[in-house]
Amino acid sequence: MGIYLNPGGEKFKKSRRSEIYVDKSELLAYLNQVIDTENRFVCVSRPRRFGKSMAANMIAAYYDRTAETEAEFLALKIGGAPSFNVHLGKYDVIHINVQGFVSEASNIQELLVALQKAILWDLLEVYSYFRYFDNTKLIRTMSDIYRNTKRPFVIIIDEWDAIFREYQGKKDWHEKYLDFLRAWLKDQSYVGLAYMTGILPIKKYGTHSALNMFREFSMTDPDALAEYVGFTAAEVETLCTRFNMDLAECRRWYDGYRLEGVGAIYCPRSVVVSMESHKYKPYWNQTETFEALKVYIDMDYDGLREAVIALMAGDVQRINPYKFTNDMDTFHGKDDVLTLLVHLGYLGYDAILESVYIPNQEIMLEYSNAVEDDKSWNIVAESLKASDALLTATLAKDSEAVAKGIEAAHLETSHITYNSEAALSYTLSLAYYTARQKYVVKREFPTGKGFADLVFIPRKNHPELPALILELKWDKSVNAAIKQIKERNYPRSVADFTGKLLLIGINYDKDTKAHKCVIEERQK
Repeated sequence: MGIYLNPGGEKFKKSRRSEIYVDKSELLAYLNQVIDTENRFVCVSRPRRFGKSMAANMIAAYYDRTAETEAEFLALKIGGAPSFNVHLGKYDVIHINVQGFVSEASNIQELLVALQKAILWDLLEVYSYFRYFDNTKLIRTMSDIYRNTKRPFVIIIDEWDAIFREYQGKKDWHEKYLDFLRAWLKDQSYVGLAYMTGILPIKKYGTHSALNMFREFSMTDPDALAEYVGFTAAEVETLCTRFNMDLAECRRWYDGYRLEGVGAIYCPRSVVVSMESHKYKPYWNQTETFEALKVYIDMDYDGLREAVIALMAGDVQRINPYKFTNDMDTFHGKDDVLTLLVHLGYLGYDAILESVYIPNQEIMLEYSNAVEDDKSWNIVAESLKASDALLTATLAKDSEAVAKGIEAAHLETSHITYNSEAALSYTLSLAYYTARQKYVVKREFPTGKGFADLVFIPRKNHPELPALILELKWDKSVNAAIKQIKERNYPRSVADFTGKLLLIGINYDKDTKAHKCVIEERQK
């Protein structure tokens, strides 16, 4: 067993011994289909905390001819697959984590020399008795070993994109790295399977990619590997039952990455820590601070700030993710920034609608933290801070305080056009930010000009609260807003609700920018 060559199965076994282990071994069934074929190049990108390294360790343990993990895998889903014994323990595995080499190198040349030297050290220790043309060259040495053994290599590259993340702006370094990977992997007979995993999809240069032989599975296009990106709804439901945790709260905190063909996907790390600690709270910042998000939402691209405000208000934003060049420093507009945030896990992506959104409460708190002490986001931050008082005033039916609270929260013209339906709706959504902890918030847009609805349905753990229906009118009257709610026989969001209702009518005067409010209580 070496450090990089045939590292064994101990890391995988440690995962299996953990209190929580979710079986994702059917990923191996897919890899068994493509191994030693033209489709043997696989690149999987997903955010931090989504189990990339755990999957890489599992793959290494399965294919490693020295690992002795048959009993472990027989107990998993892959144990029943027809291809199980065909490929189990049949390969020499090279497993590297590029991040470790990045941390120790001062430049790209030093990194590439160190990486090749480390792999060669292991190879020549195991296969010292072969005759080599040049055992200082990695590619030629692996070719000679394969010529003698007829055993293909499974090459696993974890954190493959660390160079693009750590060496931002170093285009010549990026190109040298990609050229090395292409020379090492492409068209080489010794490659039985090449599996790369990282946060970013493969870097694009111009009209082609240096690694165009790879099939990519990303957060914008997970395709056949979607169910292995994170925890599925069924897997999380099983965990909530086992640990006696509230499933609805788990959804609110960690759900939201909707992937085509699978549906809901949860962040694995957050779910695991939540189950083990028996608490629902943000765990995202244990591995990354909100400063990472702040760098990107503060970028000066037309429409970016407005898009972020809309997203924080619960809206979705259409994007074009296909022009993104797959690095962290080349941006041509807001769509590129928002696409990067999808790959970093700060946004969910709906492939059908080609739209992004903030997926859950945990990530929403990251946005809230990012704008909290920033003067350029002052109006948004103050609106979020004041939301506790606004909800309290609403539940107390203090219409004057509600009107003042919404007026204070109303976004200024420099952020979103002040006199627009969208701005009025975002104002209400942000002003009632705190309410999301106790309510399911739904936005409805009736036909007509100048108003927007917000409907608040109490969550199951807050049955004592009334439902709230907010109708905002533009240059009319608060009584007209209340009248409209009644005439519509309530929005469809409260069709199944029975209990106390607060009908909240708000009017905004376009000329004076003043707001008035009236609140009526009803029983449904």
